[in-house]
Order: sequence, then C-alpha cells, then structure tokens
Amino acid sequence: MSDWESSSTARVLPPARPRKLAKVPFVELADGRLQGVVSSGSDIGRVYVSSVAAGSYEFACSTNNNRPCGGARGVFCNHIEALITEAVVQYGAERVARYLRVEVATDASAISGAMRMARPSQGDSSAAAPVFSQFLRHLAYLELPSATTPLPEMQWFPPTRAVV
Repeated sequence: MSDWESSSTARVLPPARPRKLAKVPFVELADGRLQGVVSSGSDIGRVYVSSVAAGSYEFACSTNNNRPCGGARGVFCNHIEALITEAVVQYGAERVARYLRVEVATDASAISGAMRMARPSQGDSSAAAPVFSQFLRHLAYLELPSATTPLPEMQWFPPTRAVV
C-alpha cells in the first residue's frame, strides 16, 4: 500500500494545463456531473451555471438567477461546450471522458461530439443553486487577507505535508 492510500489526506492532482479563468471561472467533476460556472459572452454581470450528467448526458444551463439559457434548446449551448473544453484543460481528456462515461477521450470536441451523438435530453436546473453557491464560497476565500492562522471552516484539512 502506498503512502497516500494509508493517509487521511486526499490526493491532490495538479491541473493538466493552467487555465484562463475569465471565461469559465469554476469547473468541477462532482455529484455525478460535470458542472461549473461560465461567464456570459454578452453581459459582464451575468454568469451561467451549466452541467452535464455522467452516463445520461442530461444537461442544464441557466443564469445565476435561474433563467434558462436561450442557446440550450435541445442541444448543448456554447456555455456547456466551454465547460467541457475547460474541464479537459483542468483535468485532462481521459479523466473527463472516464468520469462522464464517454468512450472517446482524445480531446474536448471528441467528448462533446460523442455525447451529442447519444442525443442527450435537457434536464432541470435544480443543481444550479448548489453549484453557484459553491462557486461563491470559493470566491470568498480569494477576498480573505493572507494569514497563517487556520480558518475554522477549513479545519477538516489536516496540517500535515501535502501529498502529490
């Protein structure tokens, strides 16, 4: 058994490549979905919460105010395409394809194309609120001043060495 398998810490994987956060500031593989927040191309004050379910490829896209995306009318909108592209940059094509249960794992367009071929349905946007809330929690940490004292909500992180 390796050190990290017997450790109480989670293994941290570095990003496949550095990402530019302006278009897709938040992307994660969680809760059986690829989900994240995508900036609007037309309004700097608007963001979209987009998600694609693993296996079924059911997708949802809505604004942070729960208004449906105008481009997601039975097909993946530009926000979902951007989310898939940034997920591949963050996690690598193989990991994203494996998580979403897509056979093709060469790049973002192959993953997206394979999911579109399965004719996914548009789902409800019930996951939008928790995803956006988590994004806001992440943003709050950026506003904290630099300090070495522990944060109470981060106490569950062990104070041991980082595992890579």
